[in-house]
Amino acid sequence: MDLGTVIGIVLVIALLMGAMSMGVGVGAYIDIPSVLIVVGGSIGALMISFKPSQMKAFSKVFMIAVKPPQEDLAELIKKLVDFATKARKDGILALESDVNDEENDFLKKGLSMAIDGSEPDTIRELLEIDIEQTSTRHKVNGSIFSNWAALAGAMGMVGTLIGLVAMLLNMADPSAIGPSMAVALLTTMYGAIIGNVFGTPIAIILGIRNDEETLAKEMIVSGIMSIQSGDAPRVLEAKLLAFMAPSERVSQFD
Repeated sequence: MDLGTVIGIVLVIALLMGAMSMGVGVGAYIDIPSVLIVVGGSIGALMISFKPSQMKAFSKVFMIAVKPPQEDLAELIKKLVDFATKARKDGILALESDVNDEENDFLKKGLSMAIDGSEPDTIRELLEIDIEQTSTRHKVNGSIFSNWAALAGAMGMVGTLIGLVAMLLNMADPSAIGPSMAVALLTTMYGAIIGNVFGTPIAIILGIRNDEETLAKEMIVSGIMSIQSGDAPRVLEAKLLAFMAPSERVSQFD
């Protein structure tokens, strides 16, 4: 669970609700027509923009932002160094039993190809294709939320225009002006909340998650290439530590 993301969402909602309560009360900010225009309209527009299979993953993608899969890079480096040590001592075929028990599918795939004797260029090419295509899928999923932010804002403006038209048509009836103005203002507010609390922030954090996963996979590719070429464990570790921030680099050999 990413506490930062969860706390941020809860904090923003709590502050907004608190500010509303201190004024005229939360109830004054609830307007069903505005919800239908902004929430229903923006989701409908998303369904036009993306394929059904992509929209089905909407909630799953949101959960990746809240509860992302964790990859301990330091532990990953240690594992690859151990593989390199064993491969230099007993040969790369000695890693077969370790590969069968490996939980990381990407690492398992790469090491399996190395054990099978595939050419280094072939292994690198296939793994890089995997990285590129996975990153592309993640970016498309993230774009659902960035587009939701834009569409919610646009639907908020549409709702504002609808409310203003209704207000102008009923200028002779003072009792009708208030509800029409409420629709005009609340749709803009709803659009801004969706865009700035859920849409844009979730898209940004999903982009960060994608970069983190790509970095871990690039580290794995570098490690597999070193293991296959017979690099010394110390050399392999030095290559992999370069992927981490200087303050996070801790060598097993020091």
